[in-house]
This record gives sequence, C-alpha cells and structure tokens, in this order.
Amino acid sequence: MKKTARITLAVLLLVFLSTGSWAAKAFISIATGGTGGTYYPLGGGIAEIVTRKVPDFQVTSETGNASAANIMLIGTRQVEMALVQNDVAYWASRGILPFREKVENIRAVASLYPEHLHCIILKESGINDIEDIREKRVSVGAPGSGVLGDVSAVLKAAGLKYSDMSTDFLDFNSTTRRFKEGQLDVGFVVAGYPTSSITDLAATHDIDLVSFTDDFMAVLLGEHPFFVKDVIPAGTYQGIDRNVQTPAVLAMLVCDAALPQDMVYRFTRALWENVSDLQRVHEKGKYITLETALDGISVPVHPGAAKFYAEKGMTVPAFK
Repeated sequence: MKKTARITLAVLLLVFLSTGSWAAKAFISIATGGTGGTYYPLGGGIAEIVTRKVPDFQVTSETGNASAANIMLIGTRQVEMALVQNDVAYWASRGILPFREKVENIRAVASLYPEHLHCIILKESGINDIEDIREKRVSVGAPGSGVLGDVSAVLKAAGLKYSDMSTDFLDFNSTTRRFKEGQLDVGFVVAGYPTSSITDLAATHDIDLVSFTDDFMAVLLGEHPFFVKDVIPAGTYQGIDRNVQTPAVLAMLVCDAALPQDMVYRFTRALWENVSDLQRVHEKGKYITLETALDGISVPVHPGAAKFYAEKGMTVPAFK
C-alpha cells in the first residue's frame, strides 16, 4: 500500500480513538492471491460485502503471492488483512521455517474453507500408499511454499526423507506440466478442490490420488495440529471414482493485531451476517460457514472477532 494511504489510515485510527466514532471512511486492504486462484475472488467478495454493509469502511482487495508473502505483508504492516493457510500462519507465529523470525502481530478473524493435500500419481505407477513413493520422481512444492512445508510434515510422518526419492521443487503448474512430459511419478499440490491444473491433467492422463490410512492420519494430526482429516469426493476428478481420504489445512482470514477492536468486530459481524452473499462468489464459498469459523485456528483470535464469536455462544480457542 502507498505511503499516503498508510498515513490516511493512521489519521483515521487516531480520530476513532479520540472521538469514539468514525468521522471518515476507514481504509482496509486485504491481500489475496493470484487472479487464477481461489483467494482472489473470495477476497474481492469479502471486500465488496463489508464495504456495502459498513458505510464508513472502504475495503479493497489486492493480488498477493500466496500465504508466506501475505503474512510478511501483515508483519511489516503493509496491509491490514490477508488470506493465508492456517499452517503457514502457525509456522510464522512461531518462527518455524520458512520464517527465520516470529511474526508476532498475526491475529485470526475467521477460518474459511479447507485446502486439501493432493498426492497425484499415475494409475500405472504401482503406487498404492505414501510409503510406495520411495525411489520415485516426486514434486514436493516450490521453495518457501506452504505446499513444501506440508509435504515435509507428511513425509516425516511416513518415515521418509527427501533423499529417499528423486525430488523436484515445483509449483502447481510446473508439477502438472512435468507429468504431461513424462518426467514425474508423484506430485503434491495443496489447494481447494477441484483444482484447475489437476482437472486439466486428468482430462488427458489416467491419474489417481493416494488415499491416506486412518493410522497415518492419526500420527500426522498428533504431530501437527493445524491439519484436519478430510475427503476429496469421488468424481471430483475424471477417472477417480472413489472418495480419497487426505490431510487438509484451512484457509484463514487474518489481520494485524494493531487494528482497533471495534473495527474488527464490525468487520467480522458484517462478514458473517452476509455470508450468503459470499457463498455465491465462488464454489468454495459454500464451505464458508459461521459453524466452522473457528475450525483449525492456529494463531490467536483478534479481540474484535473474539467478541463477535462470544456473542454467538462460540468457544474461542486460547493460545499461550
């Protein structure tokens, strides 16, 4: 955000703190994702709803570069809010790689929808379980990405190391392209289903997804509380006619801890009182519900959001 906009916000916050009311519009910027992803339309939908329902708020969404970059925008106070994965927020708040220092001003506003780990294989590969990827050509996610962090956790739970396989560090599109070129046996993607790059791959190749056992999931969730056990339904992708059990993380809306309590309270209330509008913006919108608003929360909830949830009789998770 431009320096002049940051100064404007600071002035407006001072007005609010000194008078108890908004004398002018408060500007809130939400960092989302690339235009081809899910964060971008949902972030735009949230911005439109809150701006429309809270007349003295001007909320805008802007493209971002995925969870880690969005968290750094919060950490350096370049934006007020952002869409991020709950696992990446967890690592950031604790200074776990890829973060070298703690990002201490991240606060949760709401959990939105699950993003599923897809372990893509070719049906002819002979791979039936996560342990079978040993000595295979495997894409594990781009350097510094949330995918790479999730895959690292999965491999550790399976007792595997990167040296047990031929690894490539690729993003979503590069992973599916390498499959098409016959250069991969296994590829990991973490995204809400259906993911367009996988849908495109399934249209031309006989792919499958690894389904994770209950025993494996118990180990993984015991070690990493930001994961949840979920299912990619049969028929999501061409040629996969069974439910696939897999780990999932949660997309979260987070904010800067310094935002005033009343601002975040009014924002949260406007979002949930009009969530039916958001549910029409994107297919993933149907998974965004008040009942799941605190699922998988991995950082402290902002006091303004906590006040709203407490009024609804919901138990807000406590963090040390």
